[in-house]
Amino acid sequence: MRICSLAVRGAGVALALAVALPATAAQAHDNGSVRATVTPSSAAPGATVEVSVTGCGGTTGTAGSGAFEGDAQLTGRDGDKYALNGSARIRHGISGSYDVTVTCDGHPHQGIGTVRVLGHHQERHHQEPVSPVRAGGGGAAQHVTTASSRAQEAGPGTLHAVIGLILAGVAAVAVAIRSVRRRRSE
Repeated sequence: MRICSLAVRGAGVALALAVALPATAAQAHDNGSVRATVTPSSAAPGATVEVSVTGCGGTTGTAGSGAFEGDAQLTGRDGDKYALNGSARIRHGISGSYDVTVTCDGHPHQGIGTVRVLGHHQERHHQEPVSPVRAGGGGAAQHVTTASSRAQEAGPGTLHAVIGLILAGVAAVAVAIRSVRRRRSE
């Protein structure tokens, strides 16, 4: 009987963790606390921009965009209290607005900032485009693949841990019930 009560307690703890952990992890990453600022917000192809990110725990991360030649490597003291900073160069042959995706704390945060790439006619005359701007695809598609592969390389997250705890609790209850049934039949 003691094994059964321990198993029930273990299942209760697993259930409590299953309810509590996803809520706090989701709040930390989904409440919009991670923000990226690109300076200058509008830049010409070939220009270097500074990326500043707030809301990330830790001291490192990356910021990428279809507008960047490569990811900006972000560093800082403590992202929860201070900004993580890095720089990136704007690719040639593009124009328009591009989203910035940041990977920090092992999680990608998509579309948390923007950068506008000015074409040659916009640099000289500061005019808006007269034809539709091609959006998506190109470097943006490549970056999304890179960000998702980085998230997969980071390993299991909170959700996987919670599922593991729930399964362990269910297994403990099943073993305890089976033990009690065996003892009663003997």
